[in-house]
Amino acid sequence: MFSLGAIRALFLQRQHLARPRAAALTPRRLLSFVEDVGGIQMDSINVLDRAHYLTVWSRFGAYDRTQLDGIVYRRRLLFEYWAHAACLVPTSMRPWWGRAMLDYRVRHTGWSDWLRRNSKVLQTVEAAVRANGPMGNADFEGRRPAGGQKGWWNWKPVQHALHYLWMTGALTVHSRRHFQKRFDLMERAFPGGPDLDVVTSEAFLRWHLERSLHALGAATETDLTRYLTFPRLARGVRRAALRAMIERAEVAEIEVEGSSSRWLALTRDLPALARAGRMRAPSHGTTLLSPFDSLLWHRDRVTRLFGFDYRIEVYTPGPQRVHGYYTLPLLHDGHLIGRLDAKAHRAEGSLEIRHAHFEPWCAKVTPPPDGGDHVELDEALGGLAETLGSLATFVGASTIVIRRVTPHRLRAPLARALRGVAPATIS
Repeated sequence: MFSLGAIRALFLQRQHLARPRAAALTPRRLLSFVEDVGGIQMDSINVLDRAHYLTVWSRFGAYDRTQLDGIVYRRRLLFEYWAHAACLVPTSMRPWWGRAMLDYRVRHTGWSDWLRRNSKVLQTVEAAVRANGPMGNADFEGRRPAGGQKGWWNWKPVQHALHYLWMTGALTVHSRRHFQKRFDLMERAFPGGPDLDVVTSEAFLRWHLERSLHALGAATETDLTRYLTFPRLARGVRRAALRAMIERAEVAEIEVEGSSSRWLALTRDLPALARAGRMRAPSHGTTLLSPFDSLLWHRDRVTRLFGFDYRIEVYTPGPQRVHGYYTLPLLHDGHLIGRLDAKAHRAEGSLEIRHAHFEPWCAKVTPPPDGGDHVELDEALGGLAETLGSLATFVGASTIVIRRVTPHRLRAPLARALRGVAPATIS
């Protein structure tokens, strides 16, 4: 039998959060991270920074974004595809994602009517990219094909065509300009195209489950459905594959203290789970997490493992928000102890923390709800101050402004902790 603490500790290890920001970014370390977690989610919200940049900062601290862009779009060690949502995934996993691309053509039958009505749009968009090189949506706006024909370059059909060609592997994201995707032929970006060494559908299914279990350390069946969410696997198909993996001793059913759910782990991970259960602390260090971090992909799991109820409030009407528009969970020594609503003011060169909210148990210096050891509040505040200094450097801010702190009595000690880290004010 294993404890939730053991599962939590191995989960943090697999998410590369056992010692956050302790090592600088290198291509090798980045690849190890993405291979372990399965993907880095991308999102267009830029109130602080793009989600994928923040996720990498959470693990490696401040770095040059052009280094990450070069790894993705020049060296092509990672590429964009749909894993949990739109993600950066390892190029080493192309044989498996290539199968998902090929299967997409027949699995997603909702495209049938659109493809029948817009087959010429699809053909013309692909031909244009083939002839012109990398193109994005904006390159098609207002243009018409040769011969005076009209109507093909309506923006929505083109957008759908580019998406379909991307999902099926005919195109890939070549680069981004102001975060707007520019597509090129898969065969030009990756010689061999999507069919290069593509695995079978059965092999992909086993790999998909193995990758999710690896990233999670141990998981319930619901956890598996909420981690790598693409492609969506029918319950019967997933259970049959898991049953076969259990029969081959690749996956083991485990008991977890205090849980009546069916938990699963890779058989090879059982020793790692046992070691994780003997650790004094699951993690050492402090960092902030993007709302789209892979640790948070299944938020009910976060509640079960960390006792931390997290919901992103971007899409919540302002008056109904509890913690703020873009809140970043605060991880300290393996515990989620609070969240910060942050915004970068680039023109002013300031990092604004509109609300720093600490969990009630942390503020009262009581044991955390996840059952771990006490958190030393002074150490946590010192870790947060150093983290904010790193984040300010990363987003190009020379000052840090703290607007609101909950509970109020932590305002003064947080201000003291920030002294010497960066010019900061608490208003």
